[in-house]
Amino acid sequence: ETVEILDASPHRVPSVCAAAAAGAGCCDLAFIDPVHARGLKRDVLVDVLRRVGHLPDTVVADTDLDSGVRALADDPTGWRIRTRLAVDDAGFAGQLGFRADEVITRVSCAQPDPRIPAGIDGGFTPHAELVIVLDDAGRRHVTELAPVATPRPGRSGRSRKQVQQRRHRLRAPRAERLLEGTDVAEHRVGARSWQIPVTGFWQAHRNAPETYANTIVEFARAHASTPPRVAWDLYGGAGVFAAALLDRDLGVGDLGVGAVHVVDSDTRALAAAEKTFDGDDRVVIHAGEVAAQIGSLPHPDLVVLDPPRTGAGERVIGAIAAAEPDVVVHVGCDAARFARDLGLFAGHGYSVVGLRGFDAFVLTHHVEAIACLVRN
Repeated sequence: ETVEILDASPHRVPSVCAAAAAGAGCCDLAFIDPVHARGLKRDVLVDVLRRVGHLPDTVVADTDLDSGVRALADDPTGWRIRTRLAVDDAGFAGQLGFRADEVITRVSCAQPDPRIPAGIDGGFTPHAELVIVLDDAGRRHVTELAPVATPRPGRSGRSRKQVQQRRHRLRAPRAERLLEGTDVAEHRVGARSWQIPVTGFWQAHRNAPETYANTIVEFARAHASTPPRVAWDLYGGAGVFAAALLDRDLGVGDLGVGAVHVVDSDTRALAAAEKTFDGDDRVVIHAGEVAAQIGSLPHPDLVVLDPPRTGAGERVIGAIAAAEPDVVVHVGCDAARFARDLGLFAGHGYSVVGLRGFDAFVLTHHVEAIACLVRN
């Protein structure tokens, strides 16, 4: 907690986020020059790879991470196309305070595309949440989620455990009320489009899906000795990575993949995948937890996994290693758990041969990373 600046860093800048400057928890690095912030994020990745993943220094020196964390766009603001706002006691929408439950209203966060917060002010259900999405055509869709059944905790600072408990409550099913647009938003990657529920999952940064898809295919092309006959897309959601492995229009060419098995427990995401891949018998969809489904999948030549923030863990990684794919591409959104997972793969005989970091959540401490591993 910063109390006083005695000697300002040359990389300190005036906060570019009005909400964060007013006390919101949205842009916790808005006071740092974005280029320097990417250097700090690289340092974080290097630290956890060594300290948590127990990977050798050569992993960093011999991969793309040595050149730093990559920006997904030139502008550090206006990149977010999906966001959530909290609603205060009086029905006004805004950002939650930093580690607190006070709602900061009448000021906008710097992350969303300016069309997202335009005209969003008051008149909403107290303690509800707004989910706002901008689709590929620039149309805005707004859904209100009913308040959680349990009351908010006090407005004082919250512990990490309290934050996690609140997140768990917010993930529970809640009544939805459509306020603007439709309940689904169309998103495109390459030549394919997806109809994603407004309250469903899609990458927040407008450039993230295509960037990640291209990176995965580039890694697979560089390290697969033969065209993968069977690929697994674990935690695959709506199947963006499956499409990238099969299509040749993302700027990286055709991999020659014969079939992709998509596994996820999110039924709404899988419904979107089924609609997008309707008639394409190269895509096989499996509904259920990844750990439970792996045993029924055919032998893979290539595995792509994009687990939630908790990471994949020993059970899933052990099952992947037992299937002996030649190439594994791991996407991670939590640096420490990503490093832990890479360390687990190393214990099962896999080596990291490619590693990239992405500044997918500009102005925040979060960093996304993708690693390519090959079987020793």
